[in-house]
Amino acid sequence: MEILLQQILNGLVLGSVYALIALGYTMVYGILQLINFTHGEVLMVGAMVCMTVVAALQAAFPGLPGPVLLVAAVVIAIPVCMGLSAAIERVAYRPLRNAPRLAPLITAIGLSIVLQTLAMLIWSPNPMVFPDLLPTDPIQIGGAFLAPKQLLILVTAAVLMSGLIAMVQFSRLGRAMRAVSENPKMAMLMGVNADRVIALTFMIGAALAAVAGLLVAMNYNIVQFTMGFIPGLKAFTAAVLGGIGNIPGAVLGGLLLGVIESLGAGYIGDLTGGFLGSHYQDIFAFAVLIVVLIFRPSGLLGERVADRA
Repeated sequence: MEILLQQILNGLVLGSVYALIALGYTMVYGILQLINFTHGEVLMVGAMVCMTVVAALQAAFPGLPGPVLLVAAVVIAIPVCMGLSAAIERVAYRPLRNAPRLAPLITAIGLSIVLQTLAMLIWSPNPMVFPDLLPTDPIQIGGAFLAPKQLLILVTAAVLMSGLIAMVQFSRLGRAMRAVSENPKMAMLMGVNADRVIALTFMIGAALAAVAGLLVAMNYNIVQFTMGFIPGLKAFTAAVLGGIGNIPGAVLGGLLLGVIESLGAGYIGDLTGGFLGSHYQDIFAFAVLIVVLIFRPSGLLGERVADRA
């Protein structure tokens, strides 16, 4: 029972990160019907910037506490990622807004490769160790254990996801986003600046990706120029699982995918008689994607896509 609880907690930590990244995919798709495959690279840039800030502050002020370093890193990474995402939207996606859907998809894949290459040139192709900035003594919950950094991931993701849902539902910007997603031309006739709303949507998603980049770096203690690729694909899978274009669906899909992946990694060895190990955990994310696309392509909450919640 303790092992099951431990795997569920690990899955919720992993799923919280997936959900945070998936929100960026689902917001852009909900408004533009576009899959922003550069989102994983924005996460990577956020993690790299955080690593750079932490290293610089540790060198300049050796006595700074870990939480202060984390806050300073994310405060700088968020505007960098927001500016990068706004530039991507303005230069690469806006000119192709009325083009066939294949054109922005190919553009997104090309941009991902360009961003990875630039990151490799700027920060080096070698993986870098992200330091532990929080206490490492685990916290016991029932018969399971949770590291302080994992607890921070859970709390941070929950606060950001709740805040985003509240913003979309109750704020003026949220109403504008829902209006543009329903009918951009009619929203413009009602005085909504659709281009501004779309740019802000990209920037909000990028801010979440910057935080997610820091959380991923904290969780695995490694940053490298390809680190956004697999989390990006899994977050896209989570968005599809929950119902892409649906914000609560992205949260549900991310949490479910994390738990499924963690339970699979924990028990796959026993189920296959040792033939497959825990390092095969990635197969579960893509197996889920295949099953969902075959049996329920609209996702778990896909019936609510018309609401654009």
